[in-house]
Amino acid sequence: MTYTQDIAGCLAGKIGDHGLSQAELDAALARAVPALESIRRRHKDGSLPLLRVAQRRDDIVAAKRALKGFRAGPRQRFRDVLILGTGGSSLGGQTLYALADQSKTPRLHFMDNIDPATFAALFASLDPARTGFIAISKSGGTAETLTQFTIGLDWLRQTVPADALAAHALAITEPKDNVLRRLCTRLGIAMLDHDPDIGGRYSVLSNVGLVPALLAGIDVAALRAGAAEVMDAVLAAKTPADAPPALGAALSVALAEHRAIAATVIMPYADRLGHFGLWFRQLWAESLGKDGKGTLPVRALGTVDQHSQLQLYLAGPRDKMFTIITTDVAGEGAVVPSDLAGDPALAYLAGTRMGDLLDAEQRATSATLIRNGRPTRLVHVPRLDAKALGALLMHFMLETIVAAELLGVDAFDQPAVEEGKVLARQYLGERGAAKAQ
Repeated sequence: MTYTQDIAGCLAGKIGDHGLSQAELDAALARAVPALESIRRRHKDGSLPLLRVAQRRDDIVAAKRALKGFRAGPRQRFRDVLILGTGGSSLGGQTLYALADQSKTPRLHFMDNIDPATFAALFASLDPARTGFIAISKSGGTAETLTQFTIGLDWLRQTVPADALAAHALAITEPKDNVLRRLCTRLGIAMLDHDPDIGGRYSVLSNVGLVPALLAGIDVAALRAGAAEVMDAVLAAKTPADAPPALGAALSVALAEHRAIAATVIMPYADRLGHFGLWFRQLWAESLGKDGKGTLPVRALGTVDQHSQLQLYLAGPRDKMFTIITTDVAGEGAVVPSDLAGDPALAYLAGTRMGDLLDAEQRATSATLIRNGRPTRLVHVPRLDAKALGALLMHFMLETIVAAELLGVDAFDQPAVEEGKVLARQYLGERGAAKAQ
């Protein structure tokens, strides 16, 4: 496996009464058996495409073909590409893009909000002739994405010839009649299909993540290989304890049930996993927060949040589970020069590398949380590359699915979110009616 998971810091044998007893964990694992059986069954019959996405290659070929226009000519055609989408249509792509060499073109701009000031500032800095747009909306009716896309197309057509407009854009949406598909058909804009059976927050390994990843030069075959490794391990597991995602889910749910854990903090120590924490936050919250159940996902980032959150984590309410994600970083980075660290107070830093300090801090935070009886799971990724990231993504998607089964909620719907969408459209309608009077 490209990562390891150590749950000892969540058990009573390590942290005392604030951790789970082995009997409590075993009981939760026994309840996870049907969830694993469901995953195996749905993988076999293909009823949950997410479980087979890592095996696919045909969509990679199609995505590369659709992006040819974005890379046409002796140099890449577009210097900047705006990725338009929100929630799962954006967070997965941002998570993958964090691995890329972002000094290279095209530069990707993930526009997941609709703040007019942000768009005005960005448009003022771009050359329309060297700018592309990719609109992503599973339903094809997401108000935010359609607003972004139509305004972006209007900005383009102020300078781009009408017969060239379509070459600047691409859309990803379900293969059925919807607003986005009708707009693209009318304008001749190419489209890729969004699998109708893969929800947005689970779509990072599909076209939704592949397209930005390919533009950024990320090895998508390795990404899927890492995901497949985790999927294969789950399918081969004889018990939930042998399947890391099932073990993680049982641990989290049991801590919530037996130790009143109300929040799960995910804290990577690599900047390149910063967006991974944001992706996980949506995945966990939207999948599990139903019927009064679920735990609050909190994204933290080491070492930043050692200086802003750790006081609360160590001395505040004992209602949090921590997942610390570490990498092999010791010995990496530039050296602190001895002549600039001559002050006796800096002697401990002289001659050390930046990675040495990061390694010391990630280990120290983990140890301190455990010593203070805070349930702490350690996930270690020796080498953070596309394969490892693919493995982490699949692990946490499967962990979320199993956790939903244990909680008795549907991992794939989000009924509470719809109320806000309905009200937003009502307010717009009322505003339009008022203007017409």
